[in-house]
Amino acid sequence: MRLRFVGCGDAFGSGGRLNTCFHVSGREANFLIDCGASALPALKQLEIDLNDIDLILITHFHGDHFAGLPFVLLDAQFSRRTRPLTIAGPQGIEARLTQVMEALFEHASKTKPRFELNVVELAPGQSQSFRTVNVTPYPVVHGESGGPFLAYRVETEGRTLAYSADTEWTETLIPLAHGADLFIAEAYMYEKVVKNHLSLKTLEQHLPAIGAKRLVLTHMSDDMLSRLEDVPHLAAEDGMVLVF
Repeated sequence: MRLRFVGCGDAFGSGGRLNTCFHVSGREANFLIDCGASALPALKQLEIDLNDIDLILITHFHGDHFAGLPFVLLDAQFSRRTRPLTIAGPQGIEARLTQVMEALFEHASKTKPRFELNVVELAPGQSQSFRTVNVTPYPVVHGESGGPFLAYRVETEGRTLAYSADTEWTETLIPLAHGADLFIAEAYMYEKVVKNHLSLKTLEQHLPAIGAKRLVLTHMSDDMLSRLEDVPHLAAEDGMVLVF
């Protein structure tokens, strides 16, 4: 399995990093996790073929994780995409997608796609399979607006990928990432505890219980980025590729 960080930044573009978007590909699997506002130009800059992507998983409805979808769908329409595409995310995703499409491109939500588009709601604890990709959502804690908030444990082609999404510490992160081949974890702050986000020092306290085989940090603020020389873990960068 191959993971490329199309964007690994926060909502404020800290460090000049792009909004969250991860591309995962294997022998058959080809999907995105999150689709922040900067996703389409970043995908094109990395020469990732959008027509090969079958699934887009959305963790929540904040713009740095969700607002790239209208641009991706518009591009699919005008590039005459023919392959089916599934967008899956928290409860209410279909209504939210319609709202953001209308806000950015009036009447776009009323235009029938040239391709088969499926929008699927995911519920915490209920696994769903999308061809070769099995997704188990876990509830996480990230405030009151922009939710529900989900983290994902994804199993495909004999590998397990876990992603914390944006969250403060919650015990659900332990089963989410337990024994995973790769755990992508938010590390917004270095040690300061702030509401709705995770600090590295808090995360480190729980790493033995999580027991993931490999860890990579993402969604880092300027505070965290300024301390990377002191961090013993791998930190994501835009464009970085991991094979797991």
